[in-house]
Amino acid sequence: MNKNEAIGIFDSGIGGITVLKEILKILPNENYIYYSDSRNNPYGDKSDRKINELCENIVKLFIKQKCKTIVIACNTASAKSAQYLRDRYQDIPFIAIEPAYKMVYDYAYSEPTLVMATKGTIESEKFNLLYHTYDNHKTILLPCVGLADIIEEGNKDKIKAYLKEQLEPYRGKVKNVVLGCTHYPLIHDDIQEVLGQVTFFNGAPYLAKHLKEILEEKDLANNMEKKGIIQFIDSSNDEQKKKRFFEILEGKGF
Repeated sequence: MNKNEAIGIFDSGIGGITVLKEILKILPNENYIYYSDSRNNPYGDKSDRKINELCENIVKLFIKQKCKTIVIACNTASAKSAQYLRDRYQDIPFIAIEPAYKMVYDYAYSEPTLVMATKGTIESEKFNLLYHTYDNHKTILLPCVGLADIIEEGNKDKIKAYLKEQLEPYRGKVKNVVLGCTHYPLIHDDIQEVLGQVTFFNGAPYLAKHLKEILEEKDLANNMEKKGIIQFIDSSNDEQKKKRFFEILEGKGF
């Protein structure tokens, strides 16, 4: 593999930008291809077989683009398909996002915790193994059905109404919030507005660190001094998605 080849990153939409932003903090000189599968969004309500099929199609595209490693920036795809992809494409390093529930165990074990994630993630075998291994017995699992779709749509009024309805019962009752979907950090402030002062846990910074370690271990890190190129692909060819993606990436708000 060529050090100058791109890193492929994919999600069911633009939510994985929260992962890319963390990666860029420590790997600004790499080239990236970001794939937003908005045509098939959301993944959370699809069968395991269908999710595997969708993920594999994206991986095949990345392979054609000669990507040197692939980041699964979607918690549902990570929970359902990461091992499937690793088994089928053993020559490619896959770095997969995971809900940061172990971080609660490590840093805030005694505090009441709310895990916000898609239904698919919460029901997955991978997450349940993680949960039962590190359960602090003060944890509420909240499947946020439809929230990623509303965030993808970008309608702030809908987001606020959804959060008020779903989260108001937990205000003052939880101290930790695990953001188990890469879309959710985009509405960090809106969640805090409803829940009050809470501590957020999100796996993206740890994924970025792990990616850097893997690139260095395999001698794949790009040593060029200039900033890398970011290419955006959307499966539904939505130009508005592309516009929003680069606006968020440049810090112009959500």
